[in-house]
Amino acid sequence: MSVELVAARARLGLAPLTVLELSPPDMVSCAAAAGYHAVGLRLIRATADEPQRPTIGMTPLIRQTRERLDDTGIELRDIEVLRLTPTARVRDDFEAFLETGAYLGAGEILVAGNDPDMSRAADNLAELAELADGYGLTPNIEPMPYNDVRDVTEAASLIERAGHRNIGLLIDPIHYYRGHNVLADLATLPASWFRYLQLCDAPTELPSSAEDLVYQSRVARLLPGSGGLDLLALLLAMPPHTPVSVEAPVVAPGVPAVERAKAALHSTCGVLELADRIRDEYADADTPVVRAG
Repeated sequence: MSVELVAARARLGLAPLTVLELSPPDMVSCAAAAGYHAVGLRLIRATADEPQRPTIGMTPLIRQTRERLDDTGIELRDIEVLRLTPTARVRDDFEAFLETGAYLGAGEILVAGNDPDMSRAADNLAELAELADGYGLTPNIEPMPYNDVRDVTEAASLIERAGHRNIGLLIDPIHYYRGHNVLADLATLPASWFRYLQLCDAPTELPSSAEDLVYQSRVARLLPGSGGLDLLALLLAMPPHTPVSVEAPVVAPGVPAVERAKAALHSTCGVLELADRIRDEYADADTPVVRAG
């Protein structure tokens, strides 16, 4: 199967962390040039080390991004990053972000759980889900082992406590495996929660410190299929046809963003093609793969 066909079947997207040095309109152009069908945009920076850009509201940069999306036909899959913190005021803090995302045509929101009070976090998540619904957006909780929502079990509990239909659960392999999650647990969760999936790889050896864990996840991942994470098992445990976004920042000094994006696409398509082949073989044999629900 051709790379183009595999990318189309997965509605393959380019996550912003893969080429974070680019501005939003340039990310869109990069995704188009590299052969992706979708892109994600980081409208709110995740750390103080990232560039501060005018990406909230109807700024010239946002209008240029909208034009670039229209010109290329690239889908805007998700926007980042909202954090559920102890001091979060959902409407006051997040509505301008939601308005911007809706103007750009986004569908999903990446949300991090940074509040140790799960009751308060659930209330805020429910309020966010309701507010976002009015803009055609869905918040997706991404568990990360160094945040307060650390793993799939905690994320699922938070979603259930929030009790709103407009919430998803986003799986990222590096956080999933570093968080010591169990694949069988995915089959117990509603398939509708998994609105999209991120892919990357990482060394088998665990980072030696919390600081190294954060550094690896933000800067020094590996391309899918080139590390030690069991991506095939994870893909087979997910609902079939879950859209995939590649979040694979690698250390590659001097390599242009579009070349890194192309390499990430080709590596990802190799893993996806193998997973599809295994899934098809099991289907021909009328045998369940991994997922039960």
